[in-house]
Amino acid sequence: MRPTRRPRPAAAPAAVLLAAALLAGCGQGGGGGADGKGEPELGPVAVRPATSALSLPMDAYTDTDAEAGRMAQVQGMLVSQCMARYGFTYEGPTPRQGAPGAAPEDRHRYLFGLADPAYAAAHGYDQTAGAGSPVKPPAPEVSDSAYVVLNGEQRGTRTSQPPADARTEEEAAQLDSGLTAGGQKVPSGGCGREGYRKLYAPTKDSVDLLFPFGLASEAHDRSKRDSRVVEVLKNWSACMAKSGYGEVKSPYDVTEKLGLDGGPAAGPDGGPGGPKAIAAAKADVACKREVNLVGIWAAVEEAYQKRLVEEHAQTLALYKKQREARFKLAATLASSATPG
Repeated sequence: MRPTRRPRPAAAPAAVLLAAALLAGCGQGGGGGADGKGEPELGPVAVRPATSALSLPMDAYTDTDAEAGRMAQVQGMLVSQCMARYGFTYEGPTPRQGAPGAAPEDRHRYLFGLADPAYAAAHGYDQTAGAGSPVKPPAPEVSDSAYVVLNGEQRGTRTSQPPADARTEEEAAQLDSGLTAGGQKVPSGGCGREGYRKLYAPTKDSVDLLFPFGLASEAHDRSKRDSRVVEVLKNWSACMAKSGYGEVKSPYDVTEKLGLDGGPAAGPDGGPGGPKAIAAAKADVACKREVNLVGIWAAVEEAYQKRLVEEHAQTLALYKKQREARFKLAATLASSATPG
């Protein structure tokens, strides 16, 4: 596709030239792809999109942070119900809460490296800026007998070879843990595993929780070897070299290559949020925008994800159905736990 001919101005705006170049090449594909099927055709290529505006096919099968937090609470409730069967009152670790006033979730914020110019100018590569240091809540202390029920093993007996465990709750019904408490058999893997299985793997046809993540990772790996991504990375690297950062070839190793990862030899200004990092981050993001790295790479990533969604349509449909069932279970448990 070519733009309509118009009188040539003295200097065309950079955004217009970029958009024209992208439109001219957006349908190109072919050659030997990483999956042996050639490089997929691309859909529309956005110009300098914000990562918060990106929407990829696998997003439909991936929990947001809020949904993941809700599922963690549900899993904790299932563990508590299991423990109650053996006479133990158990409250799991308190789920982490988002910081007050936190920005809306941007699930693709670092998919292609740092890409937000405002964040780069304010914080460099410090991904924890403004969020404080997240501390994982400690697991509650339990007695030795409660420990057996919770973990499906005696305290202090854990080895490098864990005891046999069932993948699904349906299979667990046929597996004897060899442990009892209060005259009742302890479930395989204890109540901790039972809570997980009831939520994420109740039946033998339960799709692995990490299946969509695996497909997204595969699509990303393929995209990195795609000729269009290779080309835009080459252009980004050349831009970085012009800005004085000739050592970097990938957006994922900028801090390491430039000694900005906070190592012992970094010095007071060498951390990921220091002045040197901010200067590099500003150049990094500016170069990404100049060559439209995020727009091109996201279009390529989307194309590979679409291909994998089509290849695994049946499994993903089952996964989506089971995910919806988890959400219904969450709603049911939440309503039953709410005081009348």
